[in-house]
Parts: sequence; structure tokens; C-alpha cells
Amino acid sequence: MHSSLVESLRKQQSASPEEWEGTFRRMVLFDLAKDMEFGNFLSYYRNFAVPQLAQTLARNGEITARPTKRSYDTAIVIYEIIASGLDSPRGQEMVSLLNRVHKYVPGKPEDFRYVLLTLLVVPIRWCEQHAWRKPTDTEVDAATRFFTELGRRMHIVQLPSSFSDAAAILDDYESENVAPSPAGLELMNATVQILQGTLPTPVRPFTRILLSAMFDDGRLAAALGLPRPRLWSRAALNGALKARNVLRRWRPLSQEPRFTPGRPVSAIYPNGYKLADLGPVNVMTSADRVR
Repeated sequence: MHSSLVESLRKQQSASPEEWEGTFRRMVLFDLAKDMEFGNFLSYYRNFAVPQLAQTLARNGEITARPTKRSYDTAIVIYEIIASGLDSPRGQEMVSLLNRVHKYVPGKPEDFRYVLLTLLVVPIRWCEQHAWRKPTDTEVDAATRFFTELGRRMHIVQLPSSFSDAAAILDDYESENVAPSPAGLELMNATVQILQGTLPTPVRPFTRILLSAMFDDGRLAAALGLPRPRLWSRAALNGALKARNVLRRWRPLSQEPRFTPGRPVSAIYPNGYKLADLGPVNVMTSADRVR
């Protein structure tokens, strides 16, 4: 195991409780960046498997009208807060955007809490199962603290006090609410092309099979209109990830963050973006557009 990894883990173990935000930032932008990104992809799609959430998202029309922008904006807003800090000017502006977007969105408190917790639980679980190293307890605690603090700023109630509590809340919610719906299938069909476009050309015809293997959950696959997870597809995915991880463990940790605020992002923002560019068009004020 390379020395930079040992040094990174040593810093986490000696970090004071006040350094939780930096610990989470380092995990997301450097140490476990790619796997956290995979987990965020899965958390985004997961909302389509809940009929009441899917219906709200479909009625809004943003995902079906501008699927690529909506998908990337959702990720960028969260990464902006992580990279800049919850109480930084950029972080505060992104929290304000989230509150403005959700102000008139119908839903029960537990629905909003579930959406928030997918961003915590799903990426951590993915990393625990598939990343080149497991997250440390310090990192998991930091991630939990981050999303708890974000939830408070978004006025979400009954937030968990630990990751195990968050995971239990998510599992209970899904056991009661995950089901197929016309809206969920519509959203999935509109957005699966985004993941498809990021894959190597030979793999693209198998995008839905790959997603099903990544979820590894027959109930979620059925709700999203994906093929049922098969033993061979899970074995192929796990084999590819294990081979990647063997190579990854012996490479130096990246010195460049996975995300840099304002920098170009894929083809959607090839020249970079301003904060005012982010978010659904129907909640962007005139002042936002000229900022």
C-alpha cells in the first residue's frame, strides 16, 4: 500500500472533531472520489423508484425536458457545498437554492428526509462494498455529520444521529414505498442515456444490465424497469471492480480534486459555469440570471 494512502489515513485518525468537514471533503474529492460519484449516480436514480417522488419529479417537467442539465446540476450543487463548505458564501448560496427549489414541492417530511439520506447512505454503502478501500469510521461519521448539518439548513426534521440510524431509516422507507410507477419509468427512460454516454462504446448496449447489477436489488430493478439482476452480471461487475481496485491501490493518490467549483463540467458546461446557471429554470429569478 503506497505511503500517501498511509499518510491520508493517519491524518483522519488524528483529526479533531472540528475537522469533520475537511475529512468528508477529502474523501469525496480525492481518496474515494470515483466510487462516491458512482454512489451519487445510484442515489439519483433511486428516487424514481418511489411513486410519490417520481410523480412529483415528472410533474415538474425539468427532468424530462432537460435530463442532462438536471442530472448534472443536482450533482454540482452538492459538490459545490462539499468543496466550498456549508457556511462559505458559495455553500450558503447553494443551500438557498435548494430551499428555494423545494419550497413549493409537495411531500411529507419523511419524503424529503429520504431524498437527503440517499445522498449519505447509498454512496457509503457502495464504497464499503466496492471501493478500492473501505471508508474509515472517521469518514463515515464525517459524512453523516455533513448531511445532518445540510438537513438542518434545509429544515428537514427527525434527522439521524448516526450512520446506522440513517441506514435504518432509508431501509424502512424503501420497504414501505418502493414500487413501479408510470412516472418512475418515464424518468428512468429520460435519464438512463446520461449514464450511457459516460460509458465506453462497447459497454453502452448493456447500460441497463449494468445499472441493475450496480443496484443488486430485484425490487429496485423492477420499480425502475431494469432487468432483474443476474448472477453473471453481478460477477462481471464485481470482477471488473476488483481488477480496478488492485491497480488503484498501488497508484499514488490524486493531487487534483475530482471537482473544482466553476470549472467546466462535461458537455453541459464546457466553458465552466456560474452559480446562477444552476437549478431549474422556473425557480431562477432575474437577479440570479445576471449574477
